[in-house]
Amino acid sequence: MKNILIIGGTKGIGKSIVDDLVDHNNIICLSRNKPEFQHQNYAHMEFDALSDEYPQMENLDCLIYCPGSINLKPISTLTLEDFRNDFEINVMGAIKAIKKYLPLLKKSPSASILLFSTVATKLGMPYHASVSVAKSGVDGLVKTLGSELAPKVRINAIAPTITNTDLASKILRNEKVIENMIERHPLKKILTSDEVAKMASFLISEDASSISGQIFNMDAGIVTFKS
Repeated sequence: MKNILIIGGTKGIGKSIVDDLVDHNNIICLSRNKPEFQHQNYAHMEFDALSDEYPQMENLDCLIYCPGSINLKPISTLTLEDFRNDFEINVMGAIKAIKKYLPLLKKSPSASILLFSTVATKLGMPYHASVSVAKSGVDGLVKTLGSELAPKVRINAIAPTITNTDLASKILRNEKVIENMIERHPLKKILTSDEVAKMASFLISEDASSISGQIFNMDAGIVTFKS
């Protein structure tokens, strides 16, 4: 059984990752929200990635950093504070976690790190300036650390298109919007958190032992195909 730390694992994609992994791994979850969930392999600590100090741990095989933001505004109304906040949540929180737990990860025989990006770093999309800037930082971090930490620690990221979670609920606010969003994607679907969790589980598994420094688009074709 692997010892896996999931930051932000009580809602959305993070919760789906917990559900997919918990039966066969020891999971520690750090998040601001109390889970409505119990399992003999699961422990939760209340934690704010922006302000709290990461706790000490004894053993760690995998770090998964899930916190993110969807702050969609025209550049004319985005403030410098918006950019700073999105960068803090998406990039600095991940960097703090990596720096804290890297010594432990280097002791593991099968260490891996998983972060989250977005298709908006590859596809020019209106109103995505702040989140695209922040997630582009995640992309750069993954590529650089993939090289720097090899061969001891693997690091990858998943870049989903819009996913049906609480975080995206302001965008997917009614059935008409959801239908339009599905139609925009060449595969005529949007993601579920369970789909993303399956990819996450693969990327931290031994089946992905030759994969590092990669950003995987889960885009339903919107980046890859011309519809």
